[in-house]
Amino acid sequence: MTWAIVMLILMSLVKIVLTCLPTGVIEWLLSKFEVHAKVNNEDAVLSVNGKRLEGEEKRNMIDQFNEAVFLEKYYIYPGDEERYLYPENGGTPLVIDTKKGKKDVKLFVYSYDDHIDVVKQYKKKVIAYRLLSESMQKQSLSVTGSLA
Repeated sequence: MTWAIVMLILMSLVKIVLTCLPTGVIEWLLSKFEVHAKVNNEDAVLSVNGKRLEGEEKRNMIDQFNEAVFLEKYYIYPGDEERYLYPENGGTPLVIDTKKGKKDVKLFVYSYDDHIDVVKQYKKKVIAYRLLSESMQKQSLSVTGSLA
């Protein structure tokens, strides 16, 4: 009988602690599982066709990338990573080299008429997902056209 009361009190305390976490802790937990993470302007290096983007153009592309709407995540079958990293009809990607914590992350951004595909590569993992950003699609097409 005393075990039941002790367990009831412990479970009540756990429930109270978990439901009353501060906002900072919740944001930190959610950022651990975020697919489309925000890119920091200072840590990022953007390039198209090996040419680095600098200044206003870099800041605009990062702002548009951060504001893009996440649509869906693609499932990548083992051994199929190269198909996503270098798609046949993808054109020239915008490459973003950045850091997430201590990890180096490389983002390949492929712009199409109706969506944007992003392939995130870090360590030996590859994650692909789709974004929606009309302004980034237009900007990306003009950047790749002027550098080609």
